[in-house]
Amino acid sequence: KEKDLDRKPDDLIERLKNRGRGRNSALRRVQRKSGSKNVIDEKKLRIEELRKRQNKREIEKLARQEQNFGPALARFARKGEAAFATTMPKTQVINRQMAPATMKAIVLDPKNKTAKLAKDHPVPKLRPDYILVKVVAVALNPTDWKHIASGAGAENGISGCDYAGIVEEVGDKVTKSFKKGDRICGCAHGGNASNKEDGVFAEYAVVKGDLQMHMPDSLSFEKASTIPLGASTVGQGLFQKALKLNLPTEPIKDKEFVLIYGGSTATGSLAVQYAKLSGYTVLATCSPHNNAMVKKLGATEVFDYNSPTCGPDIRKYTNNTLRLAWDTISEHNSPKICGEALSSDASLNLKYGTILPNEDIPRKNELQVTSTLMYTIFNEKFEKWGMSFDASQEDFAFAKTFFGITETLLAEGKLEAHPDKLGKEGLQGALKGMEEQKAGKVSGVKLVYKVDETP
Repeated sequence: KEKDLDRKPDDLIERLKNRGRGRNSALRRVQRKSGSKNVIDEKKLRIEELRKRQNKREIEKLARQEQNFGPALARFARKGEAAFATTMPKTQVINRQMAPATMKAIVLDPKNKTAKLAKDHPVPKLRPDYILVKVVAVALNPTDWKHIASGAGAENGISGCDYAGIVEEVGDKVTKSFKKGDRICGCAHGGNASNKEDGVFAEYAVVKGDLQMHMPDSLSFEKASTIPLGASTVGQGLFQKALKLNLPTEPIKDKEFVLIYGGSTATGSLAVQYAKLSGYTVLATCSPHNNAMVKKLGATEVFDYNSPTCGPDIRKYTNNTLRLAWDTISEHNSPKICGEALSSDASLNLKYGTILPNEDIPRKNELQVTSTLMYTIFNEKFEKWGMSFDASQEDFAFAKTFFGITETLLAEGKLEAHPDKLGKEGLQGALKGMEEQKAGKVSGVKLVYKVDETP
């Protein structure tokens, strides 16, 4: 009855417990006659889940969606479990599909510096602070093929960082609100030698629960999969560690230049948008054919990194006042150009952030140089490329906050995903895509694959 549904879940459950006289014997009689034990057990399980969630809306939703459940619930409250069972058709058992035991996944072979598609890899076990996700779409990042080419990771460890998918199961220590069926996106520590189940290039994945994001209905799985790793890299580089800019939630009021080197890359295009939302006057480098795109995202002026005068041109444009530069390339000529663009006045507290360690940095003694590695956001110790990294509660806490901000910006339509190119053959195609990235054949787009298209 409606008045039953208006009660708090605890009150309702208490009524369900106390109102059935002789219900155990009645229950046994009904079970013998109707064979409806599965129905009763399934409904009891659902009610227990509702009690734990303390969510009246879940009860209301269940009552609307399941045939005869509303009257049955009221009758159960009056007369006990047996009455509830007789109200439900014997064939109406809730479909509680579980993840299979094995799955398709891209796994690493560090000794031979290769990767392959395994078709019977064990589905990862859910950990308390993780979520089990049915992966719908994955996006490629340079770090994916670099893990393969460098022999990083563990034998048969799962590859891949960026994904979008559907929640299957939520660990009991996840504090953010998620439930089965939610559309989410996020990133994982693909190629993690310390925990080889952490990659997302698979049909199912386990991901750190509090670092995942709800997807707005307006965002497709394919588009959503291109965002998370880039967002986490931007969070560390622009806001937490390297440049320490104001967050979009607290934009600056005074004019301040910031240079994003590589403004048309997947990470750089996000950086341009975040910096603009934070109130900064954004300058960027890119190829001339990407000028319009980068300006549309929020750059006030763009410069051709192929020009021999790129750095001096930026310094001239800013009247020698540029203090902040973030380098999304961090190799080849990018450190030199950024050094030439930053002010010649070292007293201005000059900051230069990179996404790769680089010892060959001009003016190194005049700059505050900070390199970041996004894998520290998971607050778990790991080893990579011969180096050991401690767990960082600070990085985890910031990432949780920053993903929350990003989730809001996506819901408000204030962030635009990088252009993507949808490949064929799912995970099999992703293997080919990583080879194309390694060969330098991919530019201006992020390669995306739908997992259910894997042959």
